[in-house]
Amino acid sequence: MPGCRARWGADGEPAGRRARRLGRHGPPRGGRRDDRAGVPNVPAMSHDPNWETIGPPPVGLFALEQTRAIAELARIGQRRALRARAPRGDGHPVLVLPGLLAGDFSTAPLRGFLRELCYDARGWKLGINRGPDARLSQSMEARLVHLAKRHGRKVSLVGWSLGGVFAFYIAHVAPECVRTAISLGSPLRLDPDTHPPPGVQAMYRAVAHPMGPVSHQARSRSRSMRAPPPVPSTCIYSEFDGFVPPSQATLEGDPSNHENIRVASSHMGLGFNRRVLWIVADRLAQPEDDWQPYAG
Repeated sequence: MPGCRARWGADGEPAGRRARRLGRHGPPRGGRRDDRAGVPNVPAMSHDPNWETIGPPPVGLFALEQTRAIAELARIGQRRALRARAPRGDGHPVLVLPGLLAGDFSTAPLRGFLRELCYDARGWKLGINRGPDARLSQSMEARLVHLAKRHGRKVSLVGWSLGGVFAFYIAHVAPECVRTAISLGSPLRLDPDTHPPPGVQAMYRAVAHPMGPVSHQARSRSRSMRAPPPVPSTCIYSEFDGFVPPSQATLEGDPSNHENIRVASSHMGLGFNRRVLWIVADRLAQPEDDWQPYAG
């Protein structure tokens, strides 16, 4: 791609791949800063909590979402230093899917960052995300197949919020076209028998369906969404997410093919949070046939 200066080894893998530093369930204890990556670490938990008993995010996190997201966006200028240290891409296509009530404009910073790393990052080109329906599902599948055929390579999927639900859905439907699927704070485990987080419920009721966020779970095909897709997959989630709690944003699966990675971010800031950008770059740089869990 024009402007990319990645160096390649004899086996086609980018040279100078950095050792992964931050760990699957969070960085080392003590809140130390990784100066090489320019990404602040957060203290790791001594053990994984039982997310099922924690419930929805505190109202205070929901109320402060916009303020926290603006603060994270203000630090986007530090992306240059991060980009200089991040693993380089191999030019394969990446389809980035926006969250509810958002469009390609919302994922522009993330796609720009990935293009600077030599990926062919593309938007979904379906306008504003107003929630799931049959026509949208068919359009996303068609977009995926088009990119795969055009490049002659499998496509990586990165979905923010509801976009992550779509990413995992089409990875279930067309795994032969998908290299890896990554979700950012996505409500993957919304269940008709549980009460959804208030922020998610309000957005769905406003634009999608009178039944609220459980509408997409009513379809028989979406029942498979309660398990990871049959491709390497990563759920990035935050304890400080004011919309989607960890219990909804993570999935249990085979650790050789699926992982849940904790970050410190607001929900609305996940698409430009520095640590999230680093993790996404690291995950996309995995060799296609040799995916390994995130090791920091």
